[in-house]
Amino acid sequence: MESFDALTSLVAGGGVVVLSGAGLSTESGIPDYRGPSGVAQRHTPMTFQAFTRDPLARRRYWARSHLGWRLIAGAAPNAGHRAVAGLQHAGLVDTVITQNVDGLHGAAGSPSVIELHGRLDEVTCLDCGNLTSREELHRRLREANPEFVARVAAVNPDGDVDLPDEQVAAFRPVDCGICGTGMLKPDVVFFGETVPAQRVARCFAAVEQARSLLVLGSSLTVMSGRRFVIRAAKRGIPVAIVNQGPTRGDGHATVCVDAPLGAVLPQLAARVGAGAPLGV
Repeated sequence: MESFDALTSLVAGGGVVVLSGAGLSTESGIPDYRGPSGVAQRHTPMTFQAFTRDPLARRRYWARSHLGWRLIAGAAPNAGHRAVAGLQHAGLVDTVITQNVDGLHGAAGSPSVIELHGRLDEVTCLDCGNLTSREELHRRLREANPEFVARVAAVNPDGDVDLPDEQVAAFRPVDCGICGTGMLKPDVVFFGETVPAQRVARCFAAVEQARSLLVLGSSLTVMSGRRFVIRAAKRGIPVAIVNQGPTRGDGHATVCVDAPLGAVLPQLAARVGAGAPLGV
């Protein structure tokens, strides 16, 4: 209770920047890698190097992602996303930096979101740079694979599913619909790929102008997110972490709350007088 009171005081002061991770989306049916529902032990994420250099790896990714996309596209914001949006509309949270690629912050009504690792609902051509919607690609893949049928047991955080090799072998990927031959890739940052420098700079600027940094649902295992916690701590900006289980940022935090976000965040929003935005 003491840590929740400290969290409430911090957020009530306003000027908060939120850094969210996969743990915020688990209650929307999207598992995380390292939390209580983590799949890191059984699933190796696609790397940028494998995707661009190995046609078989690329076929495997698109076959699995083609099925997983429907589950990601059907996910809805949960109480935690709505609480964050409410905090923004109440003027207490300035910016959300999310490591997630599911677009659920925007769907919940958050007006200012920096999507650090991109979005799964957009697809880019690595040759001509054309950007198209994932729905359009899904339609093209469905037309190119009319007899492709596979059973989905579970979706992974990066939007793909586990499939046996014989089902992958029957899948036919497609190239860019604009230039005709370009390699298509979801507009997300794969493991081994660098986040665009301008995007990182925007995140650092937001953190440095914040009165506090609130981490939600991230183990902070990778430096991509942890660097913002380190920067805040170096600048003397208070850091609060709400997560199930320990994180690699706990040593920099002034407040740590170990609890489900779907329970904590609505209580926090109610305590500081911030309801979900109208229409959400």
